[in-house]
Amino acid sequence: MGSENFRAALLMIASMVFFAFEDMFIKLLTAQMPYAQVLGLIGVIGGLSFWAVLRLRGGRLFTRDLCNPALVLRNLGEALGSVLFVSALALGELAPTAAIMQALPLVIVMGAALFLGEPVGWRRWSAIGAGFFGVLLVIRPGIDGFSATSLLALLAVLCFAARDIVTRRVPAHVHSLQLSASAFLGLALVSIPMALVLGQRPVLPDAWQWLQVAGCLTVGVLGYGLLVSATRLGEASALAPYRYVRLVFALVLALIVFHERPDTLTLLGAAVIVASGAYAMWREALLRRRIRRAAGLIA
Repeated sequence: MGSENFRAALLMIASMVFFAFEDMFIKLLTAQMPYAQVLGLIGVIGGLSFWAVLRLRGGRLFTRDLCNPALVLRNLGEALGSVLFVSALALGELAPTAAIMQALPLVIVMGAALFLGEPVGWRRWSAIGAGFFGVLLVIRPGIDGFSATSLLALLAVLCFAARDIVTRRVPAHVHSLQLSASAFLGLALVSIPMALVLGQRPVLPDAWQWLQVAGCLTVGVLGYGLLVSATRLGEASALAPYRYVRLVFALVLALIVFHERPDTLTLLGAAVIVASGAYAMWREALLRRRIRRAAGLIA
């Protein structure tokens, strides 16, 4: 499991870098186009891309596995989380949204303990509590600086955590490409009622917008494929801390591209969240090393 977790960690790091750039493209596009349409374009083109690769490898998309409860729940978490996250990016700033999303690893650790039976001691439970305190510093409910878009990001965290946790329950024979294709096409489907509810009408993208869509889809498809592979290969609690790479790149892109300057509480909250996750990662590695030493696997 150690070597599998190492390979999964490398995949997760690369995935998070791609996702940071995807966030940038999504925010750029939602400033020019209806965000239900942005979500729909990502879903259609991304889903067809994964489906094409699946077909080239001799696989099929529409099988009975699509009705598997774990896969259905996974795609539902993906769809709802994406709607909430894209809305948070469209209506709010990139930096605080990215900071709140860093609570995802801690929620996954908590969920892995509650639903997958992975051992989590009081120290990591304390780290989870500290991480949620960091989220409160970013959201600041009831005081100046509070933004309702922060709640959208927090709800997206819960949906994405459910997605990643239930991924571990998807049967091993289900191909990762089938998972990815079905999830992306699910985004396309959910964008239709989203547009109707919000009263958004599609617009015809110009050449520059199509270029941004292409960039968004390229990094999004690569990031998503790596994410699925990582979560299926490694343990959820071991992979969770590596998601913080996304925050570093997001803050840099927010400053360079959108000229955002996060305030002190936002940066402090993000630091608390990252420190909590880093401690959880260190504690996880320490406990695993003790177990292996007790089993005589290492000197």
